Amino acid sequence: MAYDEGLAQRVRETLSERDDLSERKMFGGLCYMLGGNMCAGIVGDELMLRVGPEAYADALARPHAREMDFTGRSLKGMVYVGVDGFADDSDLSGWLDLAMSFAGNLPPK
Repeated sequence: MAYDEGLAQRVRETLSERDDLSERKMFGGLCYMLGGNMCAGIVGDELMLRVGPEAYADALARPHAREMDFTGRSLKGMVYVGVDGFADDSDLSGWLDLAMSFAGNLPPK
């Protein structure tokens, strides 16, 4: 599955000030690693976010978010956000901030 290159560029621009960010192709898409920990990604045209167990329910309550069920089971602490959920750059930044706050508190790998 290909990933949305335009969205990838928007994510890169949003996170451009981070020097501990890297990209890795995974899940048939593109993942962003913060300090070696998965933070966010793109699968098809959707945003994938690692928000952690404590922010999981609140993230799912937000519009356009749903459980990440890549394997057929929901992965607690991981959400997909549909295209309408990050149409504005401020919405994209808000979602990425949520994921970065979780991944940024994990020990670097």
